[in-house]
Parts: sequence; structure tokens; C-alpha cells
Amino acid sequence: MATTVRSTKVTIPAAPLGPENPLPALRPQGELHRLDPADLVGLPADMARQIGYAPLRTVLPVRLLDGYGRDREPAALDALVIENSRLRATVLPGLGGRLHSLFHKPSGRELLYRNPVFQPADFALAGAWFSGGVEWNLGATGHAAHTCAPLHAGRVPAPDGGEMLRLWEWERLRDLAFQIDLWLPEDSDFLYVGIRVRNPHDRTVPAYWWSNIAVPETDRTRVLAPAEAAWHFGHARTLRQVELPAPAPDGPDVSYPAGSQHPADYFLDIRGDDRRWITALDGEGRGLVQTSTDLLRGRKIFWWGRGSGGRRWQEWLTEPGTGGYLEIQAGLARTQFEHIPMPADTDLSWLEAYGPLSADPDLVHAADWDTARAAAAARLEAALPRVAVDTAYADWLAQADVEPKEILATGSGWGALEAERGHLRLPGTPFDATALDDPQKPWLELLLAGVFPRPPVGAPPGPGLVSPQWRELLESADTYPGNEWFRDYYLGIAQWAADDRAQAVRSWERSLAAHPSPWCHRALAVADSVAGRTEQAAERYAAAWDGLLATAGQYGPEAQTAQRALLVEAVPALLAAGRTAEAGRLLAEPAFGSTAPPDDGRIQLLRARTALAQGDAAAARALLDAGIVVADLREGAEELSETWHAVAERLVAGDGEVTDAVRATARAEHPLPARYDFLMRPDTAGPDTPGSDTPARPADRPAG
Repeated sequence: MATTVRSTKVTIPAAPLGPENPLPALRPQGELHRLDPADLVGLPADMARQIGYAPLRTVLPVRLLDGYGRDREPAALDALVIENSRLRATVLPGLGGRLHSLFHKPSGRELLYRNPVFQPADFALAGAWFSGGVEWNLGATGHAAHTCAPLHAGRVPAPDGGEMLRLWEWERLRDLAFQIDLWLPEDSDFLYVGIRVRNPHDRTVPAYWWSNIAVPETDRTRVLAPAEAAWHFGHARTLRQVELPAPAPDGPDVSYPAGSQHPADYFLDIRGDDRRWITALDGEGRGLVQTSTDLLRGRKIFWWGRGSGGRRWQEWLTEPGTGGYLEIQAGLARTQFEHIPMPADTDLSWLEAYGPLSADPDLVHAADWDTARAAAAARLEAALPRVAVDTAYADWLAQADVEPKEILATGSGWGALEAERGHLRLPGTPFDATALDDPQKPWLELLLAGVFPRPPVGAPPGPGLVSPQWRELLESADTYPGNEWFRDYYLGIAQWAADDRAQAVRSWERSLAAHPSPWCHRALAVADSVAGRTEQAAERYAAAWDGLLATAGQYGPEAQTAQRALLVEAVPALLAAGRTAEAGRLLAEPAFGSTAPPDDGRIQLLRARTALAQGDAAAARALLDAGIVVADLREGAEELSETWHAVAERLVAGDGEVTDAVRATARAEHPLPARYDFLMRPDTAGPDTPGSDTPARPADRPAG
């Protein structure tokens, strides 16, 4: 059959994403992949330099998605299918362009891990993320901010005269344009994916890309790649080089993820001009292989491990009993800690290929590492020669500027706004003015009229923009009478994003003096909290809460979203300041438009922590025993296990001191329930020995 591109629906149980958090994301999200500066000593100079290059301070201007739950109902998700006689690829344009499925018709096999549900979890830079398929990560260390956002999509002529599916968007963390072209030549067993990232600015911009590929994991799954060493990161914030496949006589065989107990990352060190590829093969020597042109240098293995915490995470992200998955990944740098400089007015482009691989199981599961990877490399070369990938890349690049002949899906209007501001022309990726919507309209008014608009009627303040160009427009903007406070609020956000915190505080104080608002009180509360001013932060949060209660009537249905978001921030700040009674007061306030207080898993956990802080460990334990389900649990976060152990220790100690003996007794008499075990490390931290996936230090805590 000729290659076709068509629209369809994928119906699966899905938890709604919920509304965006209306509070600007002034603090980072607690990304796990961070290194202490002291840990850079001894790393290769170029790696250390790129690790220290332009890390994110916040995810501004992106807003967080944290309003989802875990109640799933069948939902028909928009999907685009590109298909030939051999393969059928299914893409979800409304969810970051995720490659949801890659089905190989002759063998009847699904090559990817296809998640049977859509269940958001707090893993991405902007919060909501989901597992399965192939995710396209651009922007900064972590899962992309657009991973649950819609992309533009269109039908484009393919290099061989057939049809090609193009996805494109404006990446807002680094202000880059990107496109993803999925091309399936007639009768091919391999899906080609041409990717281009553009820096249209007159300045160097940090770039980051990782294609995140979920594949089924079995007891005999082996991951192979042309590498003799890897950089190991065991969620202890240390990075060290180890040999493959076994880092040490007593270490895990990195190529068999099922043999490890705890989650770990291994960045495979492919050197020189070796072909770039990675494959995951089952006990019969069958699986998926990914290869690319040479620019996409890095390759990685991630596994959850067979320990209780890893198993719990797999169940949390999908459905119990549906089989586990691991991830093989491909990126621009050797590790996911690094950003690479992208000069002004340039682009980065490469071609990836995804398809089936079958090899002699005796060879690919050989004890000798060289034998195993040579067998996989030979089978790949026979199925898809390296020169064929290079040729396909050249053919695709000649088509990369061709305009879509039919629009199949619409993304955001942010690219259209930036194209208008910068007078950008980006052939092949049209950011049409018809995509401009309510979030962009105030900024379009600022751009075209030089006037900052009035506050929205019936809604909290909308998204802000923070790039240097928009900050300059804010600083010089005219305002409507009495509207200076609104402009200064947004100016403070832009200054904060630029790490000009003193100026941000001054702008917010000026805004607050002109017009008391809960939004400025909250922004100043974050500033006090970051600066370690615990008492002042608590005061500011209390003022923000009271201000929101007093003005909630003007915000309509969004008032509940704002209330919940502020509650989640304010209660921990009040507890940190010892103001437990006030924390309890906030938790008892009815939800706007209701007679009952807000009630979800995150709020229930705050109730338990507040009860414990008030000396009522029994009440805290009752809440935990009843079951607390925190839908927006952050990857690496340990609030549930920490709260459980703290309550148990207080129950054992009574009014006495919590000693080591009390802790030991509490753990013996009150073992952590499986439903609260999300630990990505051993419960008792041990030495981070060479080759071990056991961390010596706990993972980063979310920043709140």
C-alpha cells in the first residue's frame, strides 16, 4: 500500500488534565537531574562546561499543569496515523506529538510500550507527564514543558513523493522553533523522523534534546549499544564513568535492567565515528532499534528496577498487571545534565529511524559484550545500512522547508505572537495569526499599541512573558489610568525570571502599594521564602489567602483553582513558621462555591502534616490509614514515606524524644505500606559503591 496520513481517535481510559495553575511558577520543579558543582571535578572539561551552562532557574513563562486527578474515564484522544504496508505509527498531536504506537504488521508486534491508559503524573518541567511511546524533549533538563500540550500538525509531501506528517511548535523556555517530520517510505520497515530546531534570534541560546523511547521490559530484555563505558547517575546527584556491561565484579549488568533493584540512569558513551544506535531485545532476540545520523550523539538506559518503589511507580503510571517498561533514549549531548550552545540564526537537524530488529538470541545474549553488540550491529546494518540513513537525511532536509499542504491539528498561539514580534519567517513551520487566542491577545495589544491592557474581568491574571524583549516592552508600556499595578506585577515576574530578584521585589511592592492584590502578596511570599525569611513568607501567604477570600467573587469558576493552588503553597510555609493553628484555619475554609473545604490527596496530606505539627499524631495516622492518594506526586519526592515514618515515630515516642531506638522501633512496628512506597533508593541509604545503583544521598525534594 502507498503511505498514507489520516486522522483518527484513540479511545483509552484517561484522567483529565485539569486547568493550569494560575500562580506563576516562580520556583523550579525539583528536577532530579542536577549535580552539585563539587561533583563536576574530574569530569571531562567539555562535559563539565556544558553541565554548568545555562540551567533553568524557573520554568517561566510556562504555567504548571497540576490540576489532574486519578479518576479515569474512556476518552477519545485525537490521533494522526502514518501507515504503509509494513508499519503503522500513531501520533497524539494534542499531547506533545507523542508517538503513541509503532505497530509492525508482518510480525504482529507493537514495538513500543503502549500505555493502555492516559494518567498524568508530576514528572515534567511543567508538571503533568505520562509514560509510554516516544516523547520529544526540547528545552532544558527534564521532560519537556510541552509534553502534555498541543502541537501544530500538517500533511507535507515526503521526499519519495508520498505523504509525510509534520509536527511543529514554539518552545517557550528557550524561545526556539522546532519541527518533527515523520516519514514512512513505501514498504519500509523503518519510520524516519526528521527533526529540526531553529534559533531565529541574534543571540546564542542553550539547546537540549532527548528522544525518550519506552519499550516493554521482560526478565530477559537486554539493551545493547556501541559503547564500552557509561556515565552512571543513581539519583544520588553523582555522575561517574563505569565499564560495560558490568561496572564492577559485584555490580549489576547494565545491559539487563531486570537485574537491578533501584531506578538508575546510564548514559552510554558512544565515541568517535561509531554509528549511533541503541536497541532493546527480548529473550528471543527481538525488539526495537533506534538509530540516527551522527549529530544525535547520546544514548541512555533508564529503568525503574525491581524493588518495591520502582514497581509502585510502574503501577502508578499505568495499570497494575499490564507489564513494565524501560526507556532507551537518544540526545544531543552525552548526558541529560548538559546544554549545548546554539549560535544565533542557526539550526540543528538530524534524522532518527525506528524499526524492528531480530537477531540470533544466542549471540545478542552472549556473555561476551563485544560479541553481543557486534551481532546487533550487524543485524542493524543488514536491515538498515548506515549510508541509507545518511541518504534519507539529505533527502528529507531538501523537503524541510516545504509548506504543509493541509493543516491537521492546531497548537498554541505563542509562536504566532513571537513571529509577529520578531518579524520572523520560518519556512515549513507556519505560525499563523489565526492561532492567536485569549492568552496572547493582551500581549499583542502591548506589542501593537504599546499599552498594557486592563486586568481581565472574571478571571485571575493570565500567563506572563519574560524574555528580554518582552521585559523591555513592559518597562516602556503605557497603562490605562489606575492600571500601573497590573503592569508592575507582570514586570516583576519578568525580572524574577531574569534572576533580577531585587528589582522584582521592588516592582511587586510598588504594585501592592498601588492596589493590594493576592497575586502580589503571593509573589512576595515566594521571594521571602526563597530568601529564607520564614516568618515574613508566612505573613505574606496569610495576606494572600485573606485577599483571595475577599475578592474571590470576581474570579468566577477559576477561583477554586486559585484557592487550591495557594493552599498548597501557603500551608507548608505556615507550618515552617510554626503557625500551625493558622494552617489549620486555611485547611478548614470552604472551597469557593461550596460548603466543604477543598479535598484531594495533596490537601489530605497537608491535613496529616498539620495534625502532626499540632501534636495530634493519632489524627494524622487516621488520615494515612484511610488512604491518601496524591495525584501530583513528584518523581523522587518522599513526602508520603516521610510523613508516615514521622507519625509512627511520634506514636512510639509519645511525649518523649525521638531517638535512634525510637526510630528503629517505629519502623519495625509500623512498616511503610506498599501504597506509600515510592522510594527511588533503598529505605536506608548505603554507600554509593562503583557499579551500584544504590544512592548514598536521597533524591532532590521538590521546591514547592
